Amino acid sequence: MSDRPAAEGLAPGHYPSSPVAVNHTAPVPRRVRAIFDGEVLVDTLRAIYLWEHPYYPRFYVPDADVDLSLIGAVTGSEDTAQGRVDVADLGHGDRIAVGAARHVVSSAVDGLADTWRFDWASVDAWFEEDEQVFVHPRSPYVRVDALRSHRHVQIEKDGVVLADSTGPVAVFETGLPTRWYLDRTDVRWDHLEPSATRSECPYKGTTSDFWSVRIGDTVHEDVAWSYDLPTRQLQPITGMVSFYNEKVDVFLDGMPEEP
Repeated sequence: MSDRPAAEGLAPGHYPSSPVAVNHTAPVPRRVRAIFDGEVLVDTLRAIYLWEHPYYPRFYVPDADVDLSLIGAVTGSEDTAQGRVDVADLGHGDRIAVGAARHVVSSAVDGLADTWRFDWASVDAWFEEDEQVFVHPRSPYVRVDALRSHRHVQIEKDGVVLADSTGPVAVFETGLPTRWYLDRTDVRWDHLEPSATRSECPYKGTTSDFWSVRIGDTVHEDVAWSYDLPTRQLQPITGMVSFYNEKVDVFLDGMPEEP
């Protein structure tokens, strides 16, 4: 979801950071499939998680589990942190994703040679087992919990109260600040304006609504969001509203939230 980029670059404060380093690898214990232009591009039980940065992994897939007929010509080569990589187009004819296929020719990272990494957004759909996955692979080191609470949560912007709740749901996600989800009856809607923005999260699903905040003549874009149909693990947040901690002032039981 878009709250990941908003949190990047922040030194972890009152929440745990990612436990992995760049180029960390781990076996994927799930069947992984990818569909491109109506064809099965990837079908593997041997995918590898690799962290190109600390926030979430990518899938790297052995040659034998890729339909190489869907790979176009090699257009260039690069030396990367993962090794020597050939860059190729994905697809043929009317459907070509330029530079969307990357083949690791050689690597000092154990097990990475002779694997492919595909641009996530260029592929039509990704599946872990039989469930579609959005945005990026789910990290095996990330835990997401949605817990009912009776903490007093007050949301302000420029001294204006946007929401006030004593019955929030706290969402704890590894590497992110706690997100507080509030009942719609606890939100001051006179300051919120609907936004056309939508985002996806591999752990929560697809947002149904986004809102900007207007204080006087100033509009703060895309400050709050909601999920009407979250994933089953996050059902407690259904229909509730959350605000970016980074864009508002959050008070917990009368005290400013720790960064």
